[in-house]
Amino acid sequence: MAEAVTTLNPTPRARVQAMKEYHPPLGSRDALRLDFNENTLACSPKVREALASISAGSLTRYPERGPVEAIVAAHLGVAAEQLALTNGVDEAIHVLFETFLEADDELLLPVPTYTMYEIYASATDARVVAIQASDDLQFPFERLLAAITARTKIIAIANPNSPSGAVVSRAQLLEIASRAPHAVVLVDEAYYHFYGETVMDQVGAVPNLVVARTFSKAYGLAGLRLGLLAGPIELMRWIRCVLSPYSVNSLALACLPPALEDTAYLDWYVGEVLAARTEFEAALDAAGVRRWPSQANFILVEIGAQHAEFVRLMREAGVLVRDRSSDPGCNGRVRITIGTREQMKQAIAALNGAVAALKIGIGKP
Repeated sequence: MAEAVTTLNPTPRARVQAMKEYHPPLGSRDALRLDFNENTLACSPKVREALASISAGSLTRYPERGPVEAIVAAHLGVAAEQLALTNGVDEAIHVLFETFLEADDELLLPVPTYTMYEIYASATDARVVAIQASDDLQFPFERLLAAITARTKIIAIANPNSPSGAVVSRAQLLEIASRAPHAVVLVDEAYYHFYGETVMDQVGAVPNLVVARTFSKAYGLAGLRLGLLAGPIELMRWIRCVLSPYSVNSLALACLPPALEDTAYLDWYVGEVLAARTEFEAALDAAGVRRWPSQANFILVEIGAQHAEFVRLMREAGVLVRDRSSDPGCNGRVRITIGTREQMKQAIAALNGAVAALKIGIGKP
C-alpha cells in the first residue's frame, strides 16, 4: 500500500533551502557601466564579423566544443585534454565544486572574494572555511596555510582578487599547492590580462593545480558566456564527467577564435584600462579618497557611512559603481570598474561631484 503524501508541494534539499541567493543589480544599466568589471567598450571587430557570418542553418546543429578547445589550448600552451570550455567561469567553478566536494570536505576561501565560490559550495555538503583578510586586504597567506587540514578538498583563490584587486605571488600559489597535495588548488585568473602574471604554465606540472579564465573581462564577451578550466588530464577527466556536453553555445564557439586572433585589439584595450587606472588613482588621491592598490580593471575605495548615497549620486551623474559593503570586511567600501581614458573623465567628474556633495575624503592623506 502506498504511503500517504504528507506535503502539499515538492521541497528542495535542505542545503538548497539554506543557500544564499545572488542578486546582481543588472536592471536599468543605461549609463557608464563601472559596476561589473566588464569590458566597458566593445568586443573585437573580428568578433562582430564572425557573428555576421553565422548562417541560420548552422544554429540547427548542437554545438561542438572540441575543435575550439584545441585552438584555445594551443593559444594557452596546454594540451587539449587539459582544457575544457565552460558557460562562463561560473559554470567552471560550479562544475569543479560538484566534481570534488562532498560531505565533511572543506573549501578554504580567503575573503572577501568572488561571491559565487561560497554560493556554489553551499549547494554541496562541504563546509566553507573562510580566512578573513586584514584591513589592508592583502592575501592572508600564513593564515591560509595554517587552516589546511586533512579535510581540505579545494582551495579557491582569485588572482587578482575581487573586490580588492590584491594579488598572490607565484611562489605563494605554488607553496600552497605543495602544502595541500590532497586538495585541488583553483587559481581563478579572471583578471589576468590586467595583471600579466599567471600559473597557466604550471598546468600538468603541478598535479593539484587548476586554472580558471573568463572571456567576459578584457575580451568583452560577457554576453556570450565563455570561460574555461585548465588542469591535469587526470583531474579534467572527472570534471568532464560532470560538465554538460552542450553548455557552450554555437555563437560563443564561433566568436572565440577570432577574439583570440585579434591580439592588437586586446592589447589596445588593456593598455587603455591600465593608463586610465593610473589617471583615476591620481584623481582619487587628489580628492583624498582612500583606495586599495589594484592589479585589476577596478579599484576599491573607502566611502564610509555614506556609501549608499555615494552610489546614488554617481548613478545620477550617469556612472554605475558597485557597493561592496556586504562583503566580509568591506563595510563602507565601493568598487569602481576602470574603462577607457575617455570614459574615466566622466567618472572623475562624477566622483568629484559626489565627494563634494557628501563632504567625504577632503583633507585625508
